[in-house]
Amino acid sequence: MSTTLDLLHIKSRFIFNPTAGHNSRDPYLLAQTRAFIAEHNLDSSVDVTERPHHATELAQAAIDDGCKLIVAIGGDGTLNETAKALVGSDITFGLIPCGSGNGLGRHLGLFGPSDIAFKALLDGRTKRIDTGLANEHPFFTAMGLGFDAEVSSRFNRLTRRGMSAYVRTTLQAWFAYRPDQYVIAGESLSINTDAFIVAVGNADQYGNDCFISPGAEVDDGRLNLTILKRVNMFTIPIVAWRLFRGSIHRSPTVICADGEHFIIKRAFAGPIHTDAEVRETGPEIEIRVLPLSLRMIVPA
Repeated sequence: MSTTLDLLHIKSRFIFNPTAGHNSRDPYLLAQTRAFIAEHNLDSSVDVTERPHHATELAQAAIDDGCKLIVAIGGDGTLNETAKALVGSDITFGLIPCGSGNGLGRHLGLFGPSDIAFKALLDGRTKRIDTGLANEHPFFTAMGLGFDAEVSSRFNRLTRRGMSAYVRTTLQAWFAYRPDQYVIAGESLSINTDAFIVAVGNADQYGNDCFISPGAEVDDGRLNLTILKRVNMFTIPIVAWRLFRGSIHRSPTVICADGEHFIIKRAFAGPIHTDAEVRETGPEIEIRVLPLSLRMIVPA
């Protein structure tokens, strides 16, 4: 069930990350946001993040201040930090996607820091979407481990990002990476396999229309597992083609499943990523879904 939100008559807060993709290159977006607030005479203001995890603190402060809508202006990391403060509440989450990938935004029809995203705040609708948890770390787009996490770790260390930087980072990591062994259990599978990538999607893509979980829906109460077993110099062009065509699930080297709960075990502790933010975890990762736990505004 969806409803509308009367932005003109509620208290809201915008959380702006100045180092996110487009924001670091576009000095006018912050001014555009403040002009949007003034033009519509909103009971709102803009908070600017100053460090990692600051968006979560700012979102919690906005909740304590009585805000009913909190809007993240940034990439997947800003999305994650802001939205996780709102999970399980009646506070509405808004998104002006400005990152390098913008997977959740693209899934929902919010394409970059455009007029569409600002317009949705005025005349969009609200809908509840699911939240994924990986060892209790929330994710809203996707989580992953293996090569997935290695690329995220390298990419997050870059000072200049974007699609070309992502492709370059992926190629550099590919030559150095070796698949790990995993034991993976879910409702419909139990498997012991080596894997290049193990990803779990809430949305259907990482971003940039790279579809790691084709067919995934953010409001079905389920998560979509994709296991990419093998990649070599001969198959990587085909794998890349399938990812961007939305057909990776048809690859003979891919195993897919969906469910409410997965357990992934590996031989050692190491990194995972949740919405491209890298986190260190133990050798066992428990993944589960919180159905319809985030109230979000999307285009009408």
